[in-house]
Amino acid sequence: MTESKQRLLDAAIAHVAEHGVRDLTLRGLAAAIGTSHRMLIYHFGSKDGLLLEVVRVVEDRTRAMYARLADELGPDEPPTELPRKFWRAVTEPAMAQLEPLYFELYGRAVAGDPGTAAMLRGVVGGWQQPMTDMLIKLGIPADEAAVHARLGIAVTRGLLMDYLASGDLEACTTAMDEFIDRYAPFGEPPRTG
Repeated sequence: MTESKQRLLDAAIAHVAEHGVRDLTLRGLAAAIGTSHRMLIYHFGSKDGLLLEVVRVVEDRTRAMYARLADELGPDEPPTELPRKFWRAVTEPAMAQLEPLYFELYGRAVAGDPGTAAMLRGVVGGWQQPMTDMLIKLGIPADEAAVHARLGIAVTRGLLMDYLASGDLEACTTAMDEFIDRYAPFGEPPRTG
């Protein structure tokens, strides 16, 4: 990616994170980030092309954040602290502003929109291995961990959508904590005696 394109993409991500996607137009975005809509079309092909690139980059950064949180998990912290920290991070206002874009494009892709269909390739697959690895650390047998990982991905996305629709972060966090707590026994050290 050229430096110019990367700068425009970073500016677009920052703008969307701060202002959301409601009523977003290519011309309005271009004016807000100090470029022209023609320059955005040149680099991204269309508004959809730009938004898909925003989602791809944000997903990559979110997976990198998950990996960083996993690496930073202290030796005395239970593995279940990782999904709790991750949930807090993805529900921070700057991240939550980007979620409507993700769900909008995801819905269009599921409905068969050819401009967004490529998005579906990494939607679950990109998260499957990191989640499976975390569950294996919890002590879930490897042959079961992939199934539980898919469940965790679905629950997280569902609760994110619930949060966006309801605005009730407290209730969604309580539900997430309840879900995570069901895995706590796997992360506890074996009892002796």
